[in-house]
Amino acid sequence: MFLDGWRIPKGAFFRDLRPILTLAVGLVIFTVVGMGFFIHWLVPSMPLAVSFAVAAILAPTDPVAVSAVRGDTPVPPRMHHILEGEALLNDASGLDLFRIAVAAVVTGSFSLMETAVGFVWVACVGVAIGVAVSFVCGYALRGLARIGGEDTGVQILVSLLLPFAAYLAAEHLGGSGILAAATAGIASHYVNLHGSELSTTRMERRAVWNMVQGVMNGVIFLLLGEQLVRIFTGDLGEVRLSHFGVGVLLFYVAAITAALLALRFIWVWVPLYFSKPINIQLGRRGRLLLVTAASVAGVRGVITLAGVLSLPLLLPDGSPFPARHLAVVIATGVILLSLLLACLTLPALIRRLPTTPQLQTLDDELGARQTAARAAIARLESLRSGIEDSDGDAGIEREALDYLLELYRRRLTSGDSENDDRIWALAGVERQFRLAALAAERDQLYQLRFRHQIDDELHRKLVLEVDLLEASLGSRG
Repeated sequence: MFLDGWRIPKGAFFRDLRPILTLAVGLVIFTVVGMGFFIHWLVPSMPLAVSFAVAAILAPTDPVAVSAVRGDTPVPPRMHHILEGEALLNDASGLDLFRIAVAAVVTGSFSLMETAVGFVWVACVGVAIGVAVSFVCGYALRGLARIGGEDTGVQILVSLLLPFAAYLAAEHLGGSGILAAATAGIASHYVNLHGSELSTTRMERRAVWNMVQGVMNGVIFLLLGEQLVRIFTGDLGEVRLSHFGVGVLLFYVAAITAALLALRFIWVWVPLYFSKPINIQLGRRGRLLLVTAASVAGVRGVITLAGVLSLPLLLPDGSPFPARHLAVVIATGVILLSLLLACLTLPALIRRLPTTPQLQTLDDELGARQTAARAAIARLESLRSGIEDSDGDAGIEREALDYLLELYRRRLTSGDSENDDRIWALAGVERQFRLAALAAERDQLYQLRFRHQIDDELHRKLVLEVDLLEASLGSRG
């Protein structure tokens, strides 16, 4: 959650905050209310409060599962940003409602007013704690760096501990720990904008977080598979002993999955139906494809499984938690069926999506590159004018500065519309030649090491230099 908050495009997130909140909060509440009554009607043996708890834990979507089932199929940018933002926030809203529903089962009491006030309270406290912890830790590190220098290892360690600090602080104060962790990730981005960091810190932190993300995503699915074995050998057996046949259970899972899709479809369809500009651009078929893809993309995953497994085994009076085994089996079945449905249909739906309306973008790559190049030219010219003729290295310094100035001035020529195509074509060809040259350098360095003409330390240093140059050109080699 923290990493998703850190890396989600902030411009797109805040531009689309309204549709994101309608999905992350509005759709979750709509789903909990609708599915709570539907599950209780479908499975009368499940108490109403337990039905609402199951509905609440089925409400959040899983971004990792969505990424896994769609594979390399590209999602339209705006739809991707909205789904990212929804998954970032709906875990907090869904789990908070789940906690409230479980408390109602355990205590046997429920107050709509207290529930509404409590929901707003945990959300506000979670956001405030996440922002506060992020800014306090960020500026404390900046102060320490100014006093004693920046330690890359400490910076990375703090970034790894920050989401836990935000989570624990929010939970201690009665807020949403998950929302605090996500908010801390968003706030960390803005903290980093107000303080310079070493390039080494940024590169190594990115590498560490990429590794953590890969490991955690793998662990999520390993835990999912491991729990499925226990569920099918334990909970499923208990449910079958309660006179629920396999056919009845499959019907419950299919009906609940279909109801979830229907509620999501209705919630997404209504605003699009009343939006005339979108209707004109997409048409009826395009609108239907877009809403269907957005509905199928609501895949349930590890959050749902972890939540339903956290249901208490016993009530305070020592009696078993009502319909716990049935709730676990139903939630697991919905996870598997939603994953299967998305695997079979989502890639094809995404490929057939029409071009969706895009908001005005803030990104101007060419303008940003030219502005940065002008700043570099100004600094280099200032350095050149400050060279003293009496300095013995004045000639060498001027020659080096003239070479660098020529490189930056070539970048600025891409702003000339007459030469723009030629400059970009030249840059592309130059990039390919530089990559080929760097590959030759790397191969030769390995040959030198194989022939024992250079030692390990020098070999690692020189190969790292080549790798960094290659990475700066955007290569994955």
